Parts: sequence; structure tokens; C-alpha cells
Amino acid sequence: MKISFPHMGHSYVALKWLVENTGHECIVPPEPSSRTLDLGVRHSPEFACIPFKILMGTYLEVIEKGAEVILTSGSKGPCRAGLYWVMHQYILEELDVGVKVVAFEPPLCDLKDFFQKIRWVRKTGGLSLKEFVQVLRVTWEKLKAIDEIEKLSHEIRPYETNRGETTRKLWQALDMLDAANNEVDVEDALQEGQKLLQGVSQDRSRNPLKIGIIGEIYVVLEPAANHYIQIMLGEMGVLTDRSIYLSSYTSKNTIENREGDVLEVAKPYLGEAPIGGHGANSIGETILYAQNGFDGIVQLAPFACIPEIVAKSIMPAVSRDHGIPVLTLFIDEQTSKAGVQTRLEAFVDLLDKRRQVKAKRGIERLVI
Repeated sequence: MKISFPHMGHSYVALKWLVENTGHECIVPPEPSSRTLDLGVRHSPEFACIPFKILMGTYLEVIEKGAEVILTSGSKGPCRAGLYWVMHQYILEELDVGVKVVAFEPPLCDLKDFFQKIRWVRKTGGLSLKEFVQVLRVTWEKLKAIDEIEKLSHEIRPYETNRGETTRKLWQALDMLDAANNEVDVEDALQEGQKLLQGVSQDRSRNPLKIGIIGEIYVVLEPAANHYIQIMLGEMGVLTDRSIYLSSYTSKNTIENREGDVLEVAKPYLGEAPIGGHGANSIGETILYAQNGFDGIVQLAPFACIPEIVAKSIMPAVSRDHGIPVLTLFIDEQTSKAGVQTRLEAFVDLLDKRRQVKAKRGIERLVI
């Protein structure tokens, strides 16, 4: 079968290997572009959020390349994203394109459904259970390595002396991980990639601002949706930390629920009421970033995303109580890179002046 999947950050490197090594042909989804969004907007409900529209456009693009099956994920909780795949399937049936959408619900939500679909992928590819488990192991190692490499790039970029060097080394490291074919190869590629990045010319005398990135999972993980915000901030000299990586998110939703700490610190602002999506996480992560000395927060959210709208309404109280500024960016098909960059530059200037004022007050107290 010709199988494809949504484009979400650099995860396609691992997912391509998974599909190809389960005996199927992989149709690698292209990075979302203006054409992707145009297709998605044309065939989506007007008030659907941007992740829905980008995924719709991506599915139509991979269908043009011959995809017969699209693997995606469902979700639990009140967020609408859990039903997006149903709507996508309905629209694709209306368009009569002859493709099947297979959604994997989180095992912690529906264990039977998850394993039935895993078994279907294995059986249609003709793999034994032992072979399939080995493929999953390598895929998982690739996914973790991709996230480790990306994290390291964001830690190094604000110190680089030659603008863009970190990003170029990141692409090289990802290419090496793409070529890895077993667990040993993945580990070797990870180490080589780390050496490449650590070899970037750096000025460690800098004291960069620290900004936490929070929000809805798709617009946080897909750089094409958020206009490569972490690279943009890194090249402004800002150290960024992202609250969500696909490997950690997958672990939380397939192995065990380990979001207790984040949700616990958010409780005073939310009580027991679930707000769906990553809304509660956005509140809790803002508090944790404040406790860990971060200078500011950027909240990324699709336009009309109810969980993040609820979180934004609570943010002024969180910001005041914990002394951390928060910039919320709502993203839709009208959002431009120039607009995002202008707002980020203003926010970074504000944080820099705030840091200077705090430092001056600290010196005055010492003198007194």
C-alpha cells in the first residue's frame, strides 16, 4: 500500500522509516506551503482552525502523489481535534478521491482500537510480530534522537557567531538520522549530529533572554505553521525552550500519563474543570517556566482554538502572580511571517528593558 501521514515538524524522518520498513510504500508529506494552505482553506469549513486546514491541504497533496491510506492520530478529551480525522474522511469521501484515513486513538483512551490498527498495519505489510517490534524500536529511537538534536540546536543558536550556521548543521544532522537503518546507526548519527552542532562557532559570554514556547500542539510542533518561530527567536539572540516534543507527548499518551505536575500547578486557576486540548498545560507550563527563571512566554494558538482562548483569558492573572510577561500569537491563514517577526521583536525589546530595570534595582538595593 501507498501510505502517508500528517507533516508535523521533523517527525517525518522517523515515520517514513516506519512505513517503509513495515512493507509499504511511503508517500512523504511535503512541508506545508502556501499551496497546502490554499487547498486546505478551499475544502474546509470556514471556521475550522489552521491545523485542520493544513492537514486537509496536506492530505490532498499526498493523494496527488498516489497515497491510498493516511495514518493519523485521534485524541481524548473535549478538544475538537479528536474528531478532525472523521471530518477529513467525510470531506475526502465527498471529493471521491478514494483514500482511507486510519486514526490511532491513544492507548490510554482505547487500548483495543490502538492494537487492532497496529495489527492491521503489520499484517498488510507481511511482517512477523518480532520483525514489527524491531521496526517500532528503531522508529522510537529515531523519534527521540530527532528531538534531542532539535533541542540542542535551540540551546546553541543564540550563542552562534555566524548567523544561520546552527540551522545548517541541524539539517545535516537530520539527514544523518534519516539515513540510519538500525539502533546502532541511530545512536552513531545522534552522536555525530551532536558533535556537528557543538562545533558551531559560539560566543559563550552572551547572556541571552530565555523564552518558553507553549500552546496548542500542532502550531507549536510544526515550524511551517508558526513561521519557524524558534529559529527566528534564536537568531535574535534568545534562548528558547519548547514545552512539547513529539517523543515526550507520545510517551505521555501511550505509556503512562505523566502530566500530573503541570496540571497540579495549574489547579488554583482552573479548579477541576477540564478545558480540553493543551489549555491547562499552557497555564501550568507558564507557572513552571516562571519558577525556573524564564524572562517571558510566547503562547501559540490556532485562531478560534477554544482551549487556548480560555487559557489566554487566565494568563493575565498568572502573569501578574508569577511576574512573567506572556505574548499570545493567534495563528490563521492570514498570519504573515513579517507580522510575527515584528511582534516578537517588540516583545524581546520589552523583556530586555525589563531585565535591565530589574538589574538596576538589584544594584541599588546592594548600594543601600
